[in-house]
Amino acid sequence: MDAVRLIGVGRRALAESQEPPDIMREAWQAQALAQAIGSRLALQGPPELRVDALGLGEAGARGSGGSATPVVGAGGIRAAQLTELGDVHQALIDLGALLGDVGIALVGVASESFEEGAYWQCMEAIDAADESRDRILDILQRLPRGGRALPLADREPEPEPDSDSAA
Repeated sequence: MDAVRLIGVGRRALAESQEPPDIMREAWQAQALAQAIGSRLALQGPPELRVDALGLGEAGARGSGGSATPVVGAGGIRAAQLTELGDVHQALIDLGALLGDVGIALVGVASESFEEGAYWQCMEAIDAADESRDRILDILQRLPRGGRALPLADREPEPEPDSDSAA
């Protein structure tokens, strides 16, 4: 499944989540998706984006790992269904929006939490979502202007205009 569709599935699942464990599970799923997209972009994207893409993958890994990882539902890890990045620009915008929604939902969970451990787990997840969003913004600033789709490294590069004829 392409990234934009997969992110849409995550946004719908988060919107339907009502209970704190379900919201935490969806936060974990969103971070796992950030990790997968960052890793895929680091491997297939242009060299100038690889450092930022690796940073996104690492931030996603921090947000989706650890001993307090929620039990994954019957659908499994959604990020494992990622088959292609597709429109990278749109995928990154949508992923940033999903992570913003995750942060807002986690603030609600944290504010209603009576357990100190659950509260701090939410705070760590909020920090991870914020860091992932910061990495996404860094990548979006470096994406080539004018094109919605990002050429991947395994495709043939576009021929560059001749510097002598560009007068």
